[in-house]
Amino acid sequence: MRLVQKFGGTSVADLNRIRHVADIVCREREAGNEVAVVVSAMAGETNRLIALAHELAPEPKQRELDALVATGEQVTAALLAIELNRRGVPAYSFTGGQAGFRTTSSHFRARILEVQAEHLVRHMQRGHVPVVTGFQGVNERGEITTLGRGGSDTSAVALAVAVGADRCDIYTDVDGVYTTDPRVEPRARKIPKISYEEMLEMASLGAKVLQVRSVGLAMRYGMPIYLRSSFVDAPGTLVTKEDQTMERAAVTGIAFNRDEAKVTIRGIPDRPGIAAAVFGPIAEAEINVDVIVQNVSEAGVTDITFTVPRQDFRTTLRIMERVKAELGAREVFGDDTVAKVSIVGVGMRSHSGVAKTMFETLAQAGVNIAMITTSEIKITVVIDEEKLETAVRALHEAFRLHEPAREEA
Repeated sequence: MRLVQKFGGTSVADLNRIRHVADIVCREREAGNEVAVVVSAMAGETNRLIALAHELAPEPKQRELDALVATGEQVTAALLAIELNRRGVPAYSFTGGQAGFRTTSSHFRARILEVQAEHLVRHMQRGHVPVVTGFQGVNERGEITTLGRGGSDTSAVALAVAVGADRCDIYTDVDGVYTTDPRVEPRARKIPKISYEEMLEMASLGAKVLQVRSVGLAMRYGMPIYLRSSFVDAPGTLVTKEDQTMERAAVTGIAFNRDEAKVTIRGIPDRPGIAAAVFGPIAEAEINVDVIVQNVSEAGVTDITFTVPRQDFRTTLRIMERVKAELGAREVFGDDTVAKVSIVGVGMRSHSGVAKTMFETLAQAGVNIAMITTSEIKITVVIDEEKLETAVRALHEAFRLHEPAREEA
């Protein structure tokens, strides 16, 4: 079997942790597997480097920030290669550029264009272990670029695809995907297997165990991801294509996000192009809009309410004040004390009554719903943040997520 193993920042936080990672790599080699490794920077190192840059300049050039923060992963890769070689395992560290990662030129948020990894495959076939820096590559001018927060997950999946791996194992400080955050619902249960679609929804909705781009890439190329802990030797969660077993449960998990704010622009004259006029300036400011609700009254005016990340709340309000003046709207107001809760499951395609159960459960728990949005496999509601944990626990109980999924006869 050919594997790509990725180790996050907490897994390589110090030399003892790096020695433990070497144990895991050696174990897979001893089992007869070909192995390549992708590593993050040591925990906290990227933030430390960024802080140093900002001590020198309030707004350092992103090209230089990329060159700076990329050194964090290079340190980890070299140290792990040194430890593997000490044990008699031929290992070679590679920067993203040396590994063949070619990216766009958007510093600090580059996208992978291709991975030219034939030389890494030759190393693996000889029994060598390539240790590759995650989170980075080079653009067409040979400049160092980085992929944004969580980019090492995307690096690992892209490398797994490029070298024709059978699986991408992502090691982190959690031992799998749970039905919800165990810190909110102690009865949360580990999910042995989850579909790409479900994982993509949960990751985008606030479950931070995997980076959204990495899941989308894995789904596109059919690359299985095995999420597991580097701290405990326990079964993890396999992220893979949907199968019949997955369809037997209506709801697989509950995701939530506290980082939400709600903005309303009211009394807009109802005419073609209104939505573009509202959301165009927000897009230009690179602010992501999530849930959108539009109401049109008989008086020929419309109200639009939408959510944005809480960190962008004040900026969005200022933009909407300008839009209000341009469109002749009546008022703009917002609320940055809301949260988002979602139920996710491929079983929603074939189970009726899921929405009814969700809404009845929230009503009985005294949770008022401000906004609703749905897709084929999820229902999302926006609620008061102070009711978030109550809502999560009530929904977890209503859909019996603490109970192991029962196989059909």
